[in-house]
Amino acid sequence: MKKNILVLCTGNSCRSQIAEGYLRHFAKEKATIYSAGIETHGVNPKAIATMQEDNIDISSQTSNHVDEYSNVAFDFVITVCDNAKEHCPFFPTKAKKFHYNFPDPAKAIGTEKKIREKFREVRQQIKTFCEQFVINEL
Repeated sequence: MKKNILVLCTGNSCRSQIAEGYLRHFAKEKATIYSAGIETHGVNPKAIATMQEDNIDISSQTSNHVDEYSNVAFDFVITVCDNAKEHCPFFPTKAKKFHYNFPDPAKAIGTEKKIREKFREVRQQIKTFCEQFVINEL
């Protein structure tokens, strides 16, 4: 049976978008993946570029507010930042909850090279988490 997975972050622009891309990649037909934020900031162009480096296209993903999915019965809810975990709305569901506070690459400062490196570092952390999640939970 196909599972419904929600990845929740503050702005649904970087970390949750990257996780959505990797979960789709690793879960394939085992799950339907959604991502949302407690706010919406649009998909970060650097997140799109960073994922393209790993041959995953997230350019068609959208930044969605968590309220848009109030009618979806989720099997899993994954929060990828402390702010989203603390402010996560109540879901009337039996979803199993997971949390991992990934650093926000959008807050990286410095040269363009340093910022790209931070995006790649966080991308790798999220990739590892998503791959293990699919292996262990699906």
